[in-house]
Amino acid sequence: MEQTLLELLQQYGYIGIFFFLVLGIAGLPLPDEIMMTFLGYLTSTGQLNLYLAFLSSFLGSACGISISYYLGVRLGYPFLKKYGGKIFITRRRLRITQLLFRKYGNWLLFVGYFIPGVRHVTAYLAGISKISLARFSLFAYTGAFFWCATFIGLGHVLGANWEMVFGVMHKYGARLLWIVLPVVVIWLGWYLWNQNNNNSYHTKQ
Repeated sequence: MEQTLLELLQQYGYIGIFFFLVLGIAGLPLPDEIMMTFLGYLTSTGQLNLYLAFLSSFLGSACGISISYYLGVRLGYPFLKKYGGKIFITRRRLRITQLLFRKYGNWLLFVGYFIPGVRHVTAYLAGISKISLARFSLFAYTGAFFWCATFIGLGHVLGANWEMVFGVMHKYGARLLWIVLPVVVIWLGWYLWNQNNNNSYHTKQ
């Protein structure tokens, strides 16, 4: 897996990251979290720029979920019912996401990124439900920001241990993620703040 992702990045670079996330969010069964954690690891070794890796991932995620929302608005539920299977949105996934959407509403657009199989469906349902573009953007794009920051930040912090720890997270599921997520977000905020301060200091000198 690591070798395949490395070859993809060597061939397509940041544009490849963007389209990988667009297709993954739109519904194709791509290893999004693994990809972003690996990106974070590459930023820790200096093979990728942290800011560009995050930006290309965030824009790809935002674009992918916007396409799904637009299709939901334009084509409605019959489209998902008829063609969902062709973009790997099974009826089971659709039912589960519908139940979660009724329970959590707009917040599912935010947390849905962290639930494999659900994040691919939430935007379609948001479009079908005619949620306003402003409300969709607030929850969906904020969720994309934290999702990308979490996994890229995790890979950056873990370095060469990223694959082993990701395997543990995959085994124990979302419970462990909700412990790790605040730590990673706080660390990333501190790191970026520290970098900006250092840059300002060097500029003044």
